[in-house]
Amino acid sequence: MSSTGNLTSPESGITQDGTASASGLASLVNQSLPRHVAIIMDGNGRWAQAQGKPRVMGHKAGVKAVRRAVSTARALGIKSLTLFAFSSENWRRPDKEVSLLMELFMTVLKRELKLLDQNGVRLNIIGDISRFSPRLQKQIAEAEARTAGNEDLILNVAANYGGRWDIVQAAQTLAQKVETGEITSNQITEESLSQHLCMQNQGEVDLMIRTGGDFRISNFVLWQAAYAELVFTDTLWPDFDEQAFHEAIAIFAGRQRRFGLTGSQIEDLRA
Repeated sequence: MSSTGNLTSPESGITQDGTASASGLASLVNQSLPRHVAIIMDGNGRWAQAQGKPRVMGHKAGVKAVRRAVSTARALGIKSLTLFAFSSENWRRPDKEVSLLMELFMTVLKRELKLLDQNGVRLNIIGDISRFSPRLQKQIAEAEARTAGNEDLILNVAANYGGRWDIVQAAQTLAQKVETGEITSNQITEESLSQHLCMQNQGEVDLMIRTGGDFRISNFVLWQAAYAELVFTDTLWPDFDEQAFHEAIAIFAGRQRRFGLTGSQIEDLRA
């Protein structure tokens, strides 16, 4: 596994302006297990093409990798797992592939829902689902309602999601509040904007993984991953297994997370 990275974002103990208590920072820099992991699941199509199969077969194989990732995250005690399933840019793909992806999404929701519920996983779909069919929107609402009380793991599935869209829709919500007089413009802060983003009640992303060999974040959780450790792997998503997940966690654990401090300050906090 090849990797590059910078800093991870904290879940707690550090404020929006970057300040934190000594105890909060000490907890963060000594954190060996990410609380929130985000994964860009790339490589399904290439995996299928390499085997002489239609691209949709790669997406179906990717579902098995999703199941493994959820199981691994839950076993490790990770609190939130966010998977990039369908970006707002993916509508540009051939109509047939998009249609097949939508049907696969519905099939997976039906098939996996009972297992997710039995294992204490709360399903949370993030993104603009208004473009989906009424049938799929209803199915999403029912799935979220059924698992709403589960607490072992929050599974965020990003569908028709884009990081820029997420920030814009939060800004629009705040602008509407200014227009109605609910708040003033000087009350728009990083904290207030973050409260209107997707996943606003969850910790920010500590670790972002991208499979498939590319080195970019593709408009994924831009705000929430501002300080995320980045790990890139050549492994195609259908081949991403428990060992690969553990390797990414090990890379995270080996990073020195500074949060604007110097290396010597971090070592003092670790002492």
